[in-house]
Formats: sequence, structure tokens, C-alpha cells
Amino acid sequence: MRYIPSSAEGQQEMLREIGASSLEDLFSGIPQELRLKSLLNLPRALSEPELIEKFKSYAERNASGFVSFLGAGVNDHYIPTVIDSLVSRGEFLTSYTPYQAEITQGTLQATFEFQTLMCQLTGMEVSNASMYDGSTALTEAILMAARVSQRSRFLVASSVHPEYRTVMNTYARHQDLALTEIEPGADGAASLASLKQNLGTDVAAIVVQSPNFFGNLEPLAQLAELAHRQGALLVVAIAEALSLGIIAPPGPAGADIVCGEAQSLGVPSSFGGPHVGFLTCREKFLRNLPGRLIGQTVDSEGSRGFVLTLSTREQHIRREKATSNICTNQTLFALMATIYCSLLGKKGIREVAIHNVAKTQYALSEMKRATSVEILYPGPRFNELVVQLPVLYENVAAKFTSAKIIPGLPLAKHYPALKNCLLLSFTETKSKTDIDRLIQLLGTIQ
Repeated sequence: MRYIPSSAEGQQEMLREIGASSLEDLFSGIPQELRLKSLLNLPRALSEPELIEKFKSYAERNASGFVSFLGAGVNDHYIPTVIDSLVSRGEFLTSYTPYQAEITQGTLQATFEFQTLMCQLTGMEVSNASMYDGSTALTEAILMAARVSQRSRFLVASSVHPEYRTVMNTYARHQDLALTEIEPGADGAASLASLKQNLGTDVAAIVVQSPNFFGNLEPLAQLAELAHRQGALLVVAIAEALSLGIIAPPGPAGADIVCGEAQSLGVPSSFGGPHVGFLTCREKFLRNLPGRLIGQTVDSEGSRGFVLTLSTREQHIRREKATSNICTNQTLFALMATIYCSLLGKKGIREVAIHNVAKTQYALSEMKRATSVEILYPGPRFNELVVQLPVLYENVAAKFTSAKIIPGLPLAKHYPALKNCLLLSFTETKSKTDIDRLIQLLGTIQ
């Protein structure tokens, strides 16, 4: 059914109902000096063929043929074509919130399976039905940790994704939460000495990312012991969910809340989004979990069925009892991740993860052999690493552009002390030839 706007008669009826005489009355609160007095300077409307030609002209301006080693929370991974085929089915294209369980069993089951897969990957006991993305998942995780612990201070490793920290700071500023940043040690992981020095009985949680923004793994078991000794929680963010195919999950290491970004599980990079976040926790914290949770049950005839078990938004329960204002989840993207994990299975995900580690190690060894760049943070890693160029990146950026190589993310914007450093990502999509081209170019930088 096409959307039909209200008629003139309908508008007048609504105006009479609210005591207004005209549409202009609805804008009486806006000062005259702020109102637009003329038409917008917009070009004429285009016909459909003209519009298609316009888009083609824009497409021709896009850079093509580049090899990208850009990661930093959104990594380039191979996506099986069957995912696009399945998610394009009509049953899933308009999936929103499955309020009516009797007619949305397919969506409910798929979301239930997403929750199950996230628990299996993270080693946690409970997962919600997804989040907007990794940054909002981590932010909701610290709000949840504050409710659980009844404390308001957090120790946040500065090696957590800088954009995640920006979102956290925005929320924390209006929730009376204090975030204390902890600098990494020489190995790139959060400094245990600094954490011990700052940890007290007022700390709600230690917050780390693993693999962290520099690509290094954090010592989760040690961090968990440190946090629990003071009655604090350990919150672990994961921006590269595929890493869990080979790295030990955070749950058995002692993490209390594990959240992050599932983009690497079959979701396109899409110029940075939209993506899908996940949030898992221990079962004892279930009532403080934000968002929605799908459950499995049996109907009156004993057949298996799926229902919306928990929905803790203010529209469903009393405002002061709400644990989140999330208005929906990323069901379509959660479905992509579910299909990806189901297609590859435990063995397939591990094999892809091994490819990432192997290519990163090859790049690392070749850089040490054939270039003068310095490898920072020599701790264990998954598929990213930080290199320090002998010159400012801005001075050699044109070299990479000419070679049609995107070498990674310049870190100076987020970490001023790392002004001539790049964060590089090596995934299964990069061939040996691609990596050798990068190494050859780095070898010419003196």
C-alpha cells in the first residue's frame, strides 16, 4: 500500500481538534528571524533516466583498483554471495521488531540463533538481540556495569577504539559517570601497573578492547582477577568478531560483559556503516541487560516456538525501570552474521581466522626484513599492527596514492604522539602479491 498523505479536509479536522486555526499556528514558537523567507536554492527535479546518469557520473569519480589495508574497526572480509541472496527474501527485507510472535516465527528464530552464536563465540551465558554497532554496544555495557555495581567510575584503556571512547564519553557526561583513561604499556596492552594504581572500591569496571585498537591482545585473565579483587567488573569490547575463531573467548577468562561489533561476520563495510553490535553477559546480570532478548518455549500443543522474552525499553515498562532507550535492533544485519556463522561453522570460521593471522605474520616478517619502518607494540596480535614510518605520512602519502594502495589509518588524528604511524590490517582478502606490493613501497621510504 502506498503512503497517502492527509487531505486538506483531514488537516482542517486535526487543526480544529488541537485548537489551531492554520498550519502556520504550529510554527508560532519559532522566531520570525529564524524562518526561511524564500525558496531553497535547489536544482530542478530530474527524470529517472537523468537521475541514473547523474549517479553514473558520481560512480566514475570513485577510486577503483586500489588495494586497501585499512581496518580500525571496519575490516575487509570475504562475504559469501549466498548471504545477499537469503537476506533479500521478502520475509527478511522489512524485519523490524517481532511483536506478534505468531506471524514472525522466522525472524524470531533467526534472532534467537544470533544470540546463541554470540554466546558460543564469546563464551558468555546470555546475549541480547543485537545493538546498533560496536560503539553503542560498549556504551550500553558501561551503563549496565554501573547499574550492576552501583558504582560510577570506570578505568578505560586508551587502546579502546577512539570512536568508541567518544560515544562513551558523550553518554557518561550526562550520567554522572567518570571515565579514567589508562595508557598502554610497551607491548601495546593496558598497563597492569597503572590499573593497580588507579583501581579502588569506587570503580565499576575495567574496560578494555581485545584485540585492541593497535591490534594487540589483552591479558584478560589477569585483568579479570585484578577487577574482581576490588569488586569491579571486567568489560571486554571486540571490534573484530572474527578473531574469536582462533583466540580464546573472554568468558572463560573471567569477563563479565562482552560486547562489540559483528561487522566482520558477513556484513559489508558500507563506508563505515550501518553495522551490527552484540552484547553478552553472565546470566546473573540478565535483568540489567539492555535491548531485547528472544526466548524459546513450547506452545499449547507442545511445539517449539519463539517469543520476545525481554524488552526493557521505556515504551514497555515504567520509565524509571527502563535499562535502555534503544528503539530497535539491527535485525537484518544480525541475520547476515547468523547466516555467515552457520555457513562457515566452527571449523570454517577458524580457518578464515588462521588466514588472517598467517598473512599478518608474513607481512610482519617481510617488513622487518625489507623495510626501515619500525613495528610498534610487539605483543601478540590478530590481524592488525602499527608501523612507524621514518618520515611523516603526509610527506609520502602521494606515493601510496600513485601506487593505488591505501596503506592503513594514520594514527595522529586519534593519538598525537603517533604522528608518523599507520595502523594496517591484513585479512583473508589480501593476496601475497598485494602484501608484497605494500612491502616494496614501504622499502622505498627512507
